[in-house]
Amino acid sequence: MHVDTIRSHQKAADGTVREYRSYLLRHSFRDEQGRPRKETLANLTALPDAALEAVRKVLRGEALVAASEAFEVERSVPHGNVAAAHVMASALGLRGLLGPACRERDIAYALIVSRAVRPGPKLSTARWWEARDTTLGTDLGVAGASTDEIYAAMDWLTGRQREIEKQLAARHLRPGGIAMSGLSSSWVEGSQCELAAFGHSRDGRRGRRQIEYGLLTDPQGRPVAVEVFPGNTADPDSFKTAIVRVRGDFAITSLIMAGDRGMITGTRIDDLNFAEITHPGYPGERLICCHNPVLAAERARKREELLAATEADLAKIAAAADAGRLTDPDKIGIRVGKVIGKHKVGKHFILDIGPGRFAWRRDEQKIAAEAALDGIYVIRTSVTGDTLSPAGVITAYKDLKYVERDFRITKADDLDLRPIHHYLAERVRGHVLICMLACYLTWHLRQALAELTFTDPDITAPADPVAPARRSPRAKAKDATKHNHDGLPAYRYRDLLDHLSTLDRQTIVFAGRQIEKLTTPTPVQRRAFELLGSTVPLTLG
Repeated sequence: MHVDTIRSHQKAADGTVREYRSYLLRHSFRDEQGRPRKETLANLTALPDAALEAVRKVLRGEALVAASEAFEVERSVPHGNVAAAHVMASALGLRGLLGPACRERDIAYALIVSRAVRPGPKLSTARWWEARDTTLGTDLGVAGASTDEIYAAMDWLTGRQREIEKQLAARHLRPGGIAMSGLSSSWVEGSQCELAAFGHSRDGRRGRRQIEYGLLTDPQGRPVAVEVFPGNTADPDSFKTAIVRVRGDFAITSLIMAGDRGMITGTRIDDLNFAEITHPGYPGERLICCHNPVLAAERARKREELLAATEADLAKIAAAADAGRLTDPDKIGIRVGKVIGKHKVGKHFILDIGPGRFAWRRDEQKIAAEAALDGIYVIRTSVTGDTLSPAGVITAYKDLKYVERDFRITKADDLDLRPIHHYLAERVRGHVLICMLACYLTWHLRQALAELTFTDPDITAPADPVAPARRSPRAKAKDATKHNHDGLPAYRYRDLLDHLSTLDRQTIVFAGRQIEKLTTPTPVQRRAFELLGSTVPLTLG
């Protein structure tokens, strides 16, 4: 049996020729005289094309099976997030930046990319690679990396830190330009870390041993270098190290540093909200006094709220004393001490404590003296006026916000540097260096993908350098609609990475053959890779 195709042509009145097709199921045989004959068994013309093709295959002896039996998705692995990070890292030349090709470089590179997309302990990261829960481990050849190999890669990376940082400085810091410096700390788990010590905690973790680390960036906040210190290092010592490295290693002659306010009570700040002064206590330095009206109003509001809250608690103690329930002056003093220490405004009250009595009043003179300094801060710099005007000094100082942003990215938002689990000093330095390089990668990813996040890349500098920056109209529209100007949904950066991770690479078995294929990108995923200047790579080459 077979399917015959019968074609017929008819000419219309307008001269056009139409072709008609009929499909007949026929049986071929020979008659009694041996002549070939055909017997029509059925007219198949009404069948769809797919059904006709199936009939032809059956008649040819081919076996038809259900699609679910011939087609199997063997594995579906998250790919889009590591692919995006790898595309950006390749554009930055990150692998070449780390050093010559070797096993240690491959593992160090994988640790940095993993930290950028899925921060976690090294052992957890190794299991993530080994379990093939990401395409990164297989594609970069690190899926079977042992713990010893990971630690060896960290030691290798630490040994190349100075060379890596010199290359970054050559990229982003210009001789005679500005480098931004900041200091932070993170607490340590365990009791054997060689660098751990008690010190001023910037994490709010009192009573925990910690390490400190200074971060050096360019004016836009790109991380360039990091230095790890014992946890009890004083700020001036860390800044001295930063100055030595900037001037000695990178040949940068200007370093912007922020000083505390002081010695400015009698100085008039002009209508521009800043003024430059000198003081014999700071020879060779310029002092830029700034007044931020917004900050002044906020501090006045907060002080009044704290004073009112403290007075409400003091009134309860006074009521107890007046009612005779509290008569011992020592006990009254203990309760008062707890109250005035709670909101940190005890210096603004004058107290009268005696047997069975308690009274207080505000020290208006001290309050007025503090209020006179509301919103005022002083910037110290050794940069000459020929290099930076007062407004330029203020702008450079405010750019320290980018260093603080990098600390937030490194410690909490994206990279989870803390807490520190390593004990050896060099391993701690290696861990912090990996986080710094992951922050460098994240900085560029955030910039490239800003269109899809709530980041505002269009903030313009205000005419008054002291005034706070304002979000652009486009960013405000994005905030309100939760969509960008193209109608695509806007994400938090981490949520965008999570969405990219849903772009999977699937291993498919079809008719005994194994193939790899990417799932179809969503519009957001497609746009993300367009912003990165790349198609979605099937593998991380």
